[in-house]
Amino acid sequence: MALLTPLFAFLYHLPQVYKWLLKPYYVASLFMCLAFLAVRKTPGICDHLSTQREDGNSCDFDWREVEILMFLSAIVMMKNRRAITVEQHVGNIILFSKVANVILFFRLDIRMGLLYLTLCIVFLMTCKPPLYMGPEYIKYFSDKTMDEELTRDGRVTWIVEFFANWSPECQSFASVYADLSLKYNCAGLKFGKVDIGRYGDVSKRYKVSASPLSKQLPSLVLFQGGKELMRRPQVDKKGRAVSWSFTEENIIREFNLNELYQKSKKLSKTKGDKLSQSEFLPVPEEEELEQPGAHVPHEDKAESKKDK
Repeated sequence: MALLTPLFAFLYHLPQVYKWLLKPYYVASLFMCLAFLAVRKTPGICDHLSTQREDGNSCDFDWREVEILMFLSAIVMMKNRRAITVEQHVGNIILFSKVANVILFFRLDIRMGLLYLTLCIVFLMTCKPPLYMGPEYIKYFSDKTMDEELTRDGRVTWIVEFFANWSPECQSFASVYADLSLKYNCAGLKFGKVDIGRYGDVSKRYKVSASPLSKQLPSLVLFQGGKELMRRPQVDKKGRAVSWSFTEENIIREFNLNELYQKSKKLSKTKGDKLSQSEFLPVPEEEELEQPGAHVPHEDKAESKKDK
């Protein structure tokens, strides 16, 4: 059963996986992940490579190379146990495949290792994973608009994600956060995002570290009337983030989104009622018009002057 669950999950997301693999970032990553395999197995190239195999076959993996690949495969499996989206699974495979290729190429030939490492650095600087571009009900804040929006209406609850575009965890979490905004957004419960990699003042003001070593990205903070009520992941006294899994189920449970949504829907109804009442001016009754000093329409006043 433990093996069938990830298999069914992969088959369910297979159309989406194909769509991702057709993007330039994933196509280039696939070639880089298979680089050592291609060099070791391509006739005419592998014949000139060194090997530690007893049979002297330089076109097949030796025992040391198999050991390195098995070790890094175990690391990928451990990392993917905490992955919450297909993007994270694919990202972990790409990352550790490149690490394995670097080690294997350096072990094979230092010149090939330097060449492959240079290609990895150039790829990292020039190619970025595709950002989530799907539907969402999310307001993007800047350093100037965030405080104003959070304090505009004290009855509105805000859930704000502090993120950075360069963070793989934030990129993987984007689709999960967008789905939550589609399900729970209403007049009294709103979702926002702020890029602390771009707005450093917001990072300092709300004490969310933008350092890659802090493990505070992404961070979700619940605001009511501009005041912070809770955040995940939590930060201990030493400023270290407590490990927390950003799954949809964890967010719904920890932030009590179902109850918040029910309360917020009531707020939206009351707002709608007040708006509908304010759209129409109250019509004075006949008794009020007959009383002295009551408001008389202009047409009635003109008719009364003619009578006189």
